[in-house]
Amino acid sequence: MTVETGREAATTAATTAAAPTAMTKPAVRTFDNEDSLPRVPLPDLADSCARFLAWCAPLLTAEQLAATKAAVDDFLAPDGPGRPLHAELVRFNASEGVHSWLDEFWPARYLGRRDRIALNANFFFLFRDAATPPATAPPPGDPQVERAAGLIAAALDYKIRLDAERIPPLLRRGQPQSMVQNRFLFSTTRIPGGDQDTVRMPYSSAHPGPSDARHVLVFRRGRMFRMDVLGPDGTPHTLPELAAGLARVLAAADPAPAPDDTAVGHLTTKARAAWAESRAALLAHDPANVTALEEIERALFCVCLDHVVPPDTLATCDQLLHGSAAGRWYDKSVSFVVFPNGRAGINIEHCGLDGTTVLSFVDELLAAPPAELSARSGARAHGDPEVRPISFVLDATLRADIAAAAESFAQFGADTEAVALSFPEHGADRSKTLRISPDALVQMAYQLAHYRAKGRTGATYESIATRQWRYGRTEAMRVVTPEVLTFVATMDDPAADPATRRAALRAAADAHVRRAGECQRGDAPEQHLWELAFIQRRRGIELGVPTASPLYESPGWLVMRDDYLSTSSAPSANIEYFGFGSTSGKCIGIAYVLLPDRLNIYLSTPRPVAAGMHAFADRLREALGELDELLAMDHGRA
Repeated sequence: MTVETGREAATTAATTAAAPTAMTKPAVRTFDNEDSLPRVPLPDLADSCARFLAWCAPLLTAEQLAATKAAVDDFLAPDGPGRPLHAELVRFNASEGVHSWLDEFWPARYLGRRDRIALNANFFFLFRDAATPPATAPPPGDPQVERAAGLIAAALDYKIRLDAERIPPLLRRGQPQSMVQNRFLFSTTRIPGGDQDTVRMPYSSAHPGPSDARHVLVFRRGRMFRMDVLGPDGTPHTLPELAAGLARVLAAADPAPAPDDTAVGHLTTKARAAWAESRAALLAHDPANVTALEEIERALFCVCLDHVVPPDTLATCDQLLHGSAAGRWYDKSVSFVVFPNGRAGINIEHCGLDGTTVLSFVDELLAAPPAELSARSGARAHGDPEVRPISFVLDATLRADIAAAAESFAQFGADTEAVALSFPEHGADRSKTLRISPDALVQMAYQLAHYRAKGRTGATYESIATRQWRYGRTEAMRVVTPEVLTFVATMDDPAADPATRRAALRAAADAHVRRAGECQRGDAPEQHLWELAFIQRRRGIELGVPTASPLYESPGWLVMRDDYLSTSSAPSANIEYFGFGSTSGKCIGIAYVLLPDRLNIYLSTPRPVAAGMHAFADRLREALGELDELLAMDHGRA
């Protein structure tokens, strides 16, 4: 996976992060703040180039830095490509109907990728376990059916409130956040394309307003079912009715699985252009396939009733990230995955949804018992929901295509290795006791562990949430600073005493917080320069920039974005683990849940370099303990 698809779940990096200068009065209706939020600042071209040089410098040799500086000078020259490209971005940003200078960046970044999105781009959350009923309560029904019905009921309550704009706008440190992404939670499906994908979604010109779909897509043993969850009047089915509908799915799908070469979901794991060709072949083969795809793409969301209980937490996480697509449709924005023991999680298609939005959604789903949320939604008895299979008409060529996709993705998953770690002694509360930013502390532990495991400091990505801006999403932060290099070297310097090491740690943590603040203020170079590259591809000839600038082949651009570590955080008490695939053949993906009382981490990397990940995990435990002890020595804290 390439760096541009590093995961963007919420970060807690900047405990002193700056809010926009223009404060916005909080609103009551979900989208009332959108037009009054401050616009994402468009950086100055010279400032972005200067920051780019500063950010990549710690990773470069003197010769590489000199070559990069020469490329930047050429880019900025009066007759260089940077000025006309930036002028075009300024013009676009001022155009009518444009919400942000990033409006074209996000589709190019996410929908323009041509590799597979399953495992490479989608991300997952493993939910905390459902509350155990009191000992005096009657025996529960099938735990899988009960949990799935509860999640459906909670999601329907959320949708009804969202449609009526009764989801309160999110505030972060008192600052309203953009809620636009909430429009992509329901009935949103990524559609593969030859050159760039598109998205079928509500609140669009083709489908104005909220989704009017009344069904969800339910998977079981390679079979797909349409299940109505809303009655004809738009009110939800009751919890018992939802459970009855899911029980009918189990009865219809069990015990024999469908032949693997009939499970069309496997095609969603293919590289995007190849999947576009397969989809075209499906549509052309039989009109029934047009109807089947329409049912899938309009569905509110997916409910995946897996039939095997994973043996442990790591296997559960792996199944959430890259479970067999016989039971998935990876192009759907939201897929709930529920296991026979009642454990559950969510798989998210990333093009329109970042982790902050999904965390807020999940927090709402798990905020109260399902019966309470179902009652709030206005659920009433409609009779058992309609359940019917979704079938495709397939010939030998299509079945061979499906079988090949299934085999390829199974191998791709097998070629990925992961580790699930938990550190109950290193939660956010402990960091605060030690008077250090929790996120900065764990990021410094990652740097120290990586250096000790692999003998070098490598490019590190961290996602920074920027939803305080209009249509804001995230910014790309590069973690390695000069202070990080000094910190790592000092920690392994036998001549350095504890006070010297502690000072180096605090200096590196402070630099980390400052840089995270810069990203939240919009003072970051990568996405700005990247969008200029996209503009050159789209309109370079007419702008007099027919070829790409050498800047984008410079050592600084290539090395800074070639991740050794790709990191992102998901802070929520409702999440046990969060995960995604690595971003390159040598990268370790680090998805972490930093809770008050613990730190949970899911690591992933390609199997050929898995030894380095395991060494990193071992060194990480040591590094966290060592840094904790070092800080606890300060003023005698224990």
